[in-house]
Amino acid sequence: MEQVEKKSVSHFMAGLIIAAILIVYSMFLTFMDLTGNQSLGYISMVFLMIGIIFFVNQYGKSVDHTATFGQLFSFGFKATAIATLVVIAFQVLFFFIFPEYKEKIIDISREQMLKQGNVPEAQVEQALEMIRKFFWVGLIGTSLFFNLVCGAIASLIGAGITKKTPQSPFQQQS
Repeated sequence: MEQVEKKSVSHFMAGLIIAAILIVYSMFLTFMDLTGNQSLGYISMVFLMIGIIFFVNQYGKSVDHTATFGQLFSFGFKATAIATLVVIAFQVLFFFIFPEYKEKIIDISREQMLKQGNVPEAQVEQALEMIRKFFWVGLIGTSLFFNLVCGAIASLIGAGITKKTPQSPFQQQS
């Protein structure tokens, strides 16, 4: 009987695939004019987490479940880092190419602040000026923080639920 070689997806490729999914979803929200719906925005974090858990599990299968918890977690977090860098690069590029979407986000922020009703107009304008001033820091910082935290949690979950066949330390290392 012929032995079938299992091909592993690298953490780099897993990160690129997840980033592509997140970018396509982001573009869908943007062009369907659903950017202001926060609950739909959180779904991208769910996509990230499901993708990381899936690829950690696939990696575990590809190495015949001999990987340790740390190796599985490391694979997931590396994939998260790649996906995060690609998504941030895309966001920066997108807002340079389409600066009107930056103003659209600021307008959505204005509407949300005014909807609360207890914020004076002068304070709203002051807050919007701060958003304009720190837009890039906020965009990159929040993307970096939320993607890395969600990716770390997903890596932990993926490493925890992936089957592991422990090897005796006395077994012959190849």
